[in-house]
Amino acid sequence: MAFILGSGSPRRLDLLAQLGVVPDAVRPPDINEDPLRGELPRPYCARIARQKVLAVRADADDIVLCADTTVAMGRRIMGKPADAGEAAEFLLALSGRRHRVITALALRRGDKIWEKDVVSQVRVKRLSDSELNAYLATNDWQGKAGGYAIQGPAGAFIPWISGSFTGIVGLPLAETAGLLQAAGYPLYRGNT
Repeated sequence: MAFILGSGSPRRLDLLAQLGVVPDAVRPPDINEDPLRGELPRPYCARIARQKVLAVRADADDIVLCADTTVAMGRRIMGKPADAGEAAEFLLALSGRRHRVITALALRRGDKIWEKDVVSQVRVKRLSDSELNAYLATNDWQGKAGGYAIQGPAGAFIPWISGSFTGIVGLPLAETAGLLQAAGYPLYRGNT
């Protein structure tokens, strides 16, 4: 039995390490992550995580873990910004308001798939033009849903959360541990 992480995210690797889990392989799937017309954020996120886990090549007894994190403002899905202009647009929309961060997990072993999603609430303080421009200049927004990462420089913009901090980062540890255990994967084996 091999454990395969279907993600290229260094943050997810770091979070798995907190559980004593080191993947035998890392195989980020290449799928279309565009939302369907009228698709709501939570079903979208769950669909993408499921498509990812089905797209990863694995043997029958291997365990494959995939996740998708989406920033949602109401019904709007804020994915990874294409450029600094879109990152600024996202951050201005989030400025001074609460939004949801959804992380959906999909874990596959053979024909069985376990799924879970975690929804957290995040408040972003009102951003000044100078704060926004300084943040955009860091390029930390690149590759981040909603144009920010709570564990990076944008953490200074977030005075309040409700939910899972690790879920907001991109891999909710309590739920990930539960799915791994359900699939028969031993946790903390690297720590003994």
